[in-house]
Amino acid sequence: MEIIKIVAFALVSLLIVLVVKNERGDIALFLSLIAGIMIFIFMVSKLTIVINFLQSLSNKANIDVIYLDTVFKVLGIAYLSSFCSEICKDAGEGSIAAKVEFAGKILILTLAIPILMAVMRSILKIM
Repeated sequence: MEIIKIVAFALVSLLIVLVVKNERGDIALFLSLIAGIMIFIFMVSKLTIVINFLQSLSNKANIDVIYLDTVFKVLGIAYLSSFCSEICKDAGEGSIAAKVEFAGKILILTLAIPILMAVMRSILKIM
């Protein structure tokens, strides 16, 4: 199972970071960042499988591609802002982390406006 590999890698990385942290905090942060990026890169290949599957389902269901693209963008913003926020928190910068989370939420809201407008138009057509 791949989750076992990821958890093992994360735990080994954590142990290395904790050992190095006492001597050199700056290097520990860098190692933690590299470990997070490596896990993220490993998961990108799995994410493409999910995206391809959802695209094939939307084609079969005749769902407009624009809506699916928006959903993918929202997911990407959510994951990336969360990832960056956690890195900032690990570095002890909670203030920057909060601003990254806020920016992600605003960008998601901006992308959601066209979908909300389409839902409102559909509701108005029913009435």
